[in-house]
Amino acid sequence: MRLRTLLGDYPGTAALKSGSIKSDSVAFDFADYSPTNKGFKPMVREQAFDVSEMAIVTYLMAKSFGKPMVLLPHVVVARFQHGYALYNVRSGQLTPRDLNNKRVGIRSFTTTTGAWLRGILANDYGVDLDSIDWVTFEDAHVAEFRDTTQRAPAGQPIIQMLIDGELDAVLGEKFEHPDLKPLFPDTAAEEKAWFARHGVLPINHMVVVSAELSNRHPDVVREVQRLLAEAAKVSAAAPRFSADDMRRSLETIIGYAAQQGLIPRAFTVDELFDDVTRALR
Repeated sequence: MRLRTLLGDYPGTAALKSGSIKSDSVAFDFADYSPTNKGFKPMVREQAFDVSEMAIVTYLMAKSFGKPMVLLPHVVVARFQHGYALYNVRSGQLTPRDLNNKRVGIRSFTTTTGAWLRGILANDYGVDLDSIDWVTFEDAHVAEFRDTTQRAPAGQPIIQMLIDGELDAVLGEKFEHPDLKPLFPDTAAEEKAWFARHGVLPINHMVVVSAELSNRHPDVVREVQRLLAEAAKVSAAAPRFSADDMRRSLETIIGYAAQQGLIPRAFTVDELFDDVTRALR
């Protein structure tokens, strides 16, 4: 069976995309999107792929609106988030606890990195997220989500607005500029301390399959999971998650997403899978 597939270029996917790991029963027709997240919207809105990399918050939101997708227990991208927050030193020193009532830019309010960072700010630093004037630049991947943030002027780059002093801080960005500094000043120390408190490596992207594929061809779904796992196993740089690691990370981001109004309620981890994919963990 040939599967329409969206999967980015990572150490853990290289063997699969190069064809060095193959299957007798499954072949992948890889779509070309750069960056890969540009393909998330057609997957959510049009079910454009049989197998798709997917930002975890996008998946949670899609599930809340009944989109016909099922999660596989496979992590493609995971990372600490503290390094993806910047402020302009020309406007004065800013710490995470200083963000109340500030004007903060983010590409889309629904990005996974943004959800992780807002969760960290609210739960570890006491920031009142509702006090912040959020400025966004893109729609959510999930069309049904009602975005109440302020939209930046068309064509205005987020980093330029920060440099020009039109924003106090931005989330979800890394950029080298003499006026821009990390919101978390010692990023490595902050990440180490956060992990010591929570025991969680934040998941960014996992893999989903269409509900139709899972319902009609469960053996194909099991083979896709096997191939993904085999490709990741041959790379020392691929994310490594035990079942418990994955559960803790998913529980945390589910809680953050519900807290921030991105989903109407906190799902259980088991709800993210169906009978086929739940057995693969």
